[in-house]
Amino acid sequence: MPTSADSLPALHPFVYLASQSPRRQELLQQLGVRFELLLPRPNEDAEALEAELPGESARNYVQRVCVAKAQAARARLEAGGHAALPILVADTTVTIDGAILGKPLDADDAVAMLTRLAGRDHEVLTAVAVIDAQGALLPAVLSVSKVRFAALHADALRRYAASGEPLGKAGAYGVQGRAAEFIEHIDGSYSGIMGLPLFETAALLRAARIDF
Repeated sequence: MPTSADSLPALHPFVYLASQSPRRQELLQQLGVRFELLLPRPNEDAEALEAELPGESARNYVQRVCVAKAQAARARLEAGGHAALPILVADTTVTIDGAILGKPLDADDAVAMLTRLAGRDHEVLTAVAVIDAQGALLPAVLSVSKVRFAALHADALRRYAASGEPLGKAGAYGVQGRAAEFIEHIDGSYSGIMGLPLFETAALLRAARIDF
């Protein structure tokens, strides 16, 4: 007599990761998840998906952008004729005083962001979405972590910005890099601050029947 396990769909050998972030790739490898990259094509305006809407809260923003990226990735999969397997997407933003701090434009912009964070608490928000093999969007999850920066001298911030590490990172810093010396306290998910909360991500991937 078949069991309930026998009636479940087969496990998928890998997930598509629609992200260029090396940190998200490292975190998936930490979980033992096999993945293939599903990156934007040259004709896609990926940056346009990250544009803020007037009056939008940081939480609404990061979840909306994550879902939009997931939908764009699904369209990319179909257009490219790839095998129909689940897709994983995440988006991270930093917020303080109700403002959204995205990726800095240059070193000066990075210094301005870091100056705003110095000596204060801020939140790091990471939304994660998975589209299953049938094309259905699973309920997206949101990881919220609080980070406290020490009071920092302007010279330290300028040296950090000059290193190039802040570029391409929300809030102009990477928790896993040199900015770790600035961080007094974390309340929340370290992996979520890196860009992919592993507890929530593992649950989504199991729901999507990924084998790991």
